[in-house]
Amino acid sequence: MAKLLNWFCLQMFSNNDEAVINKKLPKELLLRIFSFLDVVTLCRCAQVSRAWNVLALDGSNWQRIDLFDFQRDIEGRVVENISKRCGGFLRKLSLRGCQGVGDNALRTFAQNCRNIEVLNLNGCTKITDATCTSLSKFCSKLRHLDLASCTSITNLSLKALSEGCPLLEQLNISWCDQVTKDGIQALVRGCGGLKALFLKGCTQLEDEALKYIGAHCPELVTLNLQTCLQITDDGLITICRGCHKLQSLCASGCCNITDAILNALGQNCFSLFQITDSTLIQLSIHCPRLQVLSLSHCELITDDGIRHLGNGACAHDRLEVIELDNCPLITDASLEHLKSCHSLERIELYDCQQITRAGIKRLRTHLPNIKVHAYFAPVTPPPSVGGSRQRFCRCCIIL
Repeated sequence: MAKLLNWFCLQMFSNNDEAVINKKLPKELLLRIFSFLDVVTLCRCAQVSRAWNVLALDGSNWQRIDLFDFQRDIEGRVVENISKRCGGFLRKLSLRGCQGVGDNALRTFAQNCRNIEVLNLNGCTKITDATCTSLSKFCSKLRHLDLASCTSITNLSLKALSEGCPLLEQLNISWCDQVTKDGIQALVRGCGGLKALFLKGCTQLEDEALKYIGAHCPELVTLNLQTCLQITDDGLITICRGCHKLQSLCASGCCNITDAILNALGQNCFSLFQITDSTLIQLSIHCPRLQVLSLSHCELITDDGIRHLGNGACAHDRLEVIELDNCPLITDASLEHLKSCHSLERIELYDCQQITRAGIKRLRTHLPNIKVHAYFAPVTPPPSVGGSRQRFCRCCIIL
């Protein structure tokens, strides 16, 4: 679109006749064209003529702004000018990495742009709790807020957001290491609709903070707790019991958790059917003591994921039970990958349509003591001539 518009400018202004374009295209159409342009192109168009300056800087063209790829060393006055130009039109703004922007500029922004829904302040290290106070006061429609690496943020910010931003769905406060359980408690009481919460590097958080999340955030889908060193099984189990829609949980670097979490996830988080081979790759790398793994109804698992698991640290000496029932994509190749799991005692293969008796027989030649539970739908005999003969049906075969 930008290249097309540049060519259009050359054609229309080749004779320096601004009146030509005014006659050829109505202002409404030009305004519509400008609405597809990025910040840089809009600024260039604003320099073409006085007429285009008015159109290019019209607030309706500035509903979504990302300054990260444009100018990261901007000062606060630039944000203030943008907010005055955009006003209520602005819905999405990214100031990621703009370290020169502080509380004063964002207060002016909040006052002018009260319809903002998505705001990225990742790496804006000058901002403090005062910014969240401003957002709470003026920006009640805020849904997504990124405050990662804003290390001056404290519990006061979370309390303010809880009071003034009830529609908040996604919050990133990674590396805001002054936040404690008290801040989390205040946040979730007012923002119960949270769907994504990123707490990476919040080292003061402990299990009690997770208990608040589990009790007040039933819609939570994504939770990142990477390097939250004080978290244990107890805290994560409360998350599993209260957040049944959870699909993504990162607990990397949480050195106090055990395999008990996998069991809790399987029993409580019904959205785990979205597990893919990527999950198995991570398990094979990071869970060398894994003994029991249930992948029942994980319909995206394939032979490749089982291959990684079979080559993992847990496979040779630890893995004892694997449940693969209702995994329609796995085939006999998966059984070949599990031959090296010398400690494997039981495998569940109910309703795995691509697993055959021959494949199971080959597995048993390597693991003669393994218990294999599988189901093969019996062939229904044709009806008898008289129609009175009872059909034979065996619901399952335990091999």
